[in-house]
Amino acid sequence: MPQRRPRSLKHEYELYVEEEIEHYKESVPRQALLAIGDEAVAVLARDSQFSLTELLLCEEVDRLIFSRLRLPTYETWKRRRLKAAAELRRPERWGLTADAPVVRTVVPSADGPVLLAGAGTEGSALLLAAHGRDVVTLGKEENALLRVLSEAEAAGLSERVRALVGDLGSFTPDVPLRAVVCSLSALAALSKSERARALALLKDATADGGVHVVEGPARGRGRTVLDELVATYAGWRVSIEGSAESGTFVAWKEVA
Repeated sequence: MPQRRPRSLKHEYELYVEEEIEHYKESVPRQALLAIGDEAVAVLARDSQFSLTELLLCEEVDRLIFSRLRLPTYETWKRRRLKAAAELRRPERWGLTADAPVVRTVVPSADGPVLLAGAGTEGSALLLAAHGRDVVTLGKEENALLRVLSEAEAAGLSERVRALVGDLGSFTPDVPLRAVVCSLSALAALSKSERARALALLKDATADGGVHVVEGPARGRGRTVLDELVATYAGWRVSIEGSAESGTFVAWKEVA
């Protein structure tokens, strides 16, 4: 997933206006558009300093449609846009708490692609996308992935979210990662050799300073996997948070 340079708000506004005007043109009868064109010709004819050109006529038609649709000015649209963006960046919007591990560790540090794997990471994927991160969400449940894509589209985040059906045993990173967020159950579902291979690939693909977060109920095999992770991440800065029943494993890759 290549890194994209963020668009300016001014550019986003121009695209918004263009889309609204084009949608209007497609939704009205041809006769209505011809009437607007006649009105534009009349407006331009009153201003003798301009010679009538096709470009000027098109611009005047768009201006008249802009007025008819009562589209907001840039400043009004900007205020609404920033307010909506702030709401999407709230952890609670995606079912997370302000002190959730992904909020405390990944949101402020990850400035590049993030992989999220396993059940329960969907909200984290959308939160990170709202913070401008490119995310890949990996899971076995196709319906859950479709829900993530649907919510991303509804929130205007679809360009940031890629969903893949599969598990960590079959996944190979195709870009350097800044963070990995994984459910403990996703790792516990793998055999020990599959888990070792998957973690080795993820660690190699993670940039210096990146972070891995593994969380979920640490019962049965999950407890064994959580204990195993400590040894697996030798050379990383490791911490384990939470109780014996529900642990969160956090590992930071030291800067070389």
